[in-house]
Amino acid sequence: MPNRLSLVAAIFLISLLAGVEPAIAEVTRLEIASKQPYGSFSGGDYVIWQGKVHGDLSPQEPIPGIDRAVRNARGRVDYAARIVLIMPGEKGRGNGTLLVDVPNRGRAYAQALYNSPRDEPFQSGTFEQGIGFLQDNGYSVAEVYWELGQGAELPSFVDADGRKRLIEGAGFAIMRDAADFLAHAPGDASGNPNPLKGSVNRVIASGKSQTGRFLKTFLLNGFNRAGGRRVFDGMHVFVSGAGLLPILQTGTGPESSGNLTPNFDNPEFRGVHEDPLTIGDIVARVEARGEVPPKMILFNTVTDYYSLRASLGRTGASGTIERPIPANVRMYDIAGASHVLVAKPPVGCSLPQGRLDWTPVSRAALLRLDAWVALNAEPPANVLMPLEPAGTEPPALRAPAHLPGAVIQVPQRDADGNAVGGVRLPDLAVPLGTHGGQNRPQIPGCSLVGSYTAFAATRAQRESSGDARLSIAERYRNRDDYVNRIRVAAMELIDGGFLLPADAAVIVQAAASHPAFGAPAANPAPR
Repeated sequence: MPNRLSLVAAIFLISLLAGVEPAIAEVTRLEIASKQPYGSFSGGDYVIWQGKVHGDLSPQEPIPGIDRAVRNARGRVDYAARIVLIMPGEKGRGNGTLLVDVPNRGRAYAQALYNSPRDEPFQSGTFEQGIGFLQDNGYSVAEVYWELGQGAELPSFVDADGRKRLIEGAGFAIMRDAADFLAHAPGDASGNPNPLKGSVNRVIASGKSQTGRFLKTFLLNGFNRAGGRRVFDGMHVFVSGAGLLPILQTGTGPESSGNLTPNFDNPEFRGVHEDPLTIGDIVARVEARGEVPPKMILFNTVTDYYSLRASLGRTGASGTIERPIPANVRMYDIAGASHVLVAKPPVGCSLPQGRLDWTPVSRAALLRLDAWVALNAEPPANVLMPLEPAGTEPPALRAPAHLPGAVIQVPQRDADGNAVGGVRLPDLAVPLGTHGGQNRPQIPGCSLVGSYTAFAATRAQRESSGDARLSIAERYRNRDDYVNRIRVAAMELIDGGFLLPADAAVIVQAAASHPAFGAPAANPAPR
């Protein structure tokens, strides 16, 4: 494997070469092994198809190592990858949007990001229906597997030492070609029909954390073009911080070079926090090549600033001055939220896990992104948390030595310890505790789930424990007072474009039955 400095140089070189569109790649065969019903929704029945997409690439693609790869009879480089399609069973019943979800370490994420229920948050990898938001709204979903060791059969070559080397950067081309095929091709080169033919008017990509970094690197390096057209019209990028994905290299496996990130134990890990750090710089390079960049919505949470250096995505590698956000981008911070939402606390964490459910914001944002792409209806303006330089407590992941001018910043907090500003879900705007605190120990399993620390029930309880935060009884007159404030906060978010009425109803219902206020009062028995 090349050293990290040569990897950085390779990424820079690839981005320069990416202005030249390669020879047209193609999907040679769409192999469907399983066709099953998925469920019944507002627009009709859905199906789930699973199989493989096969294709080949030009050995002149700007992908490290592909010129040395084994070639087929046509002088091209073969690949294959798992693919899963969740789509209307009847053509023409969808909304015209194909959502291409980028699996994270081999695990699908779309259902967790958009269909997750409030009380039992979905984890990545599930294909459960959940609340059925995507299907009720007519989306076709494609899961395209791209990663070494995680469903992708990558091209390879044997190096001078006799080792088989896998061409990891081909994952970008697999994603490009599969998405373009599903959106535009009548069928594959073998004559098999495209099951989405005539059903797709626009394509949106979705990626979380590792795969949010995948999408930014995909865009930076020119993979959002195929056949003379744009591949993704929109990108929904979740909690990717300031990072890129270092897979423009060859590896020996079994794991992907995109698995690791800088962390508290290894803050100097290279390949992730490299220039360009800000989305503005990425978009500028795309436009300099003459491309029209996609519409993009980016999310970050509180723990992304502490554990993933998200502030560098706003300031770049020097100082604390915020860089301009391009017109094709919206950035939203979700105050009080954690990078990962889990149903049960990880073993060994010192505090209860974060519990602020931010999937309602992701659902509203997807609809706004879709309308922006389809109708040029602009979504809400950027909403960010004000930042301040990180202190020593709680600790934040420090800047790496190769960015000597970088200043790591974290969200400002109020007297309760809750982050100031940002998109404020009702549970945070009308709090029953402190959301988004740092958890310990400083390992990814704990630092990325954040924490939630409930307020004391009464003044006497908080004083006995030395808690300076006002108790629930000191904040709210009674259950009705609390629920009414939650309702007002929900209506404000609906008006602002960050919450859907259906999700507001769920939030209000949860508030009305919250155990912090005891059992709801019973009506007197009739006489």
